[in-house]
Amino acid sequence: RTCWLAGGLFARGTGRKELIGNNMKAFNRKKHWENIYRTRELKDVSWFQPTPETSLSYFEAFEVPTTARIIDVGGGDSLLADHLLERGYSNITVLDISAEAINRARKRLGHRANRVKWIVADAANFTPSDTYDFWHDRAAFHFLTDPGDIAGYLDSVRQGLNPDGILVIGTFSVNGPEKCSGIRVMQYSGQSMARLLEPDFEKIRCETLDHRTPSGSMQNFVFCSFRRKAHRNSQ
Repeated sequence: RTCWLAGGLFARGTGRKELIGNNMKAFNRKKHWENIYRTRELKDVSWFQPTPETSLSYFEAFEVPTTARIIDVGGGDSLLADHLLERGYSNITVLDISAEAINRARKRLGHRANRVKWIVADAANFTPSDTYDFWHDRAAFHFLTDPGDIAGYLDSVRQGLNPDGILVIGTFSVNGPEKCSGIRVMQYSGQSMARLLEPDFEKIRCETLDHRTPSGSMQNFVFCSFRRKAHRNSQ
């Protein structure tokens, strides 16, 4: 099971060798994703959603106040920030490894882009300068396959998410694609995700769902929500 492109742009090991097509060669992830955003329209990539209904449903379910400090990790030029602005959210941060993706989003939003904080960074070694009440990640985390990169990402979450803050992560499920854009991904179940996040996070719920890509293919995701345990301090 494969997909050509999927929204998730982060890994620390840019000098590692990866299987690209049938060739083993050094793979620069940042360069790869910068090229994707330079050469592909948003509506043509597999992660495109005109309305990110699943993501928005979590804001509704948790009754996230419009003053909450929100970070969208791997947001790129997705439309989540647009919808959050329309709903009155006033403290939004979007993080992506691709400067090109963020430039596209800023251009699309026009003057409204000034109401969003934009960060170009690798989520696997991101050191938050702020803390957040709501951490959202749709299809970024599953691109981290190196244990060190996974640990680095989770350290960032622990540092950046406030006690009692909400973490929402959507990844390919065990029934989803095994590779995207020639890059291997990590598949998760609700159980494996919960084990990974113990003991700092309390699982609230997990659900699986299908995403229909612009080309008509289906990708199975697992979305899990967690609460940062209040009694554990950020490291």
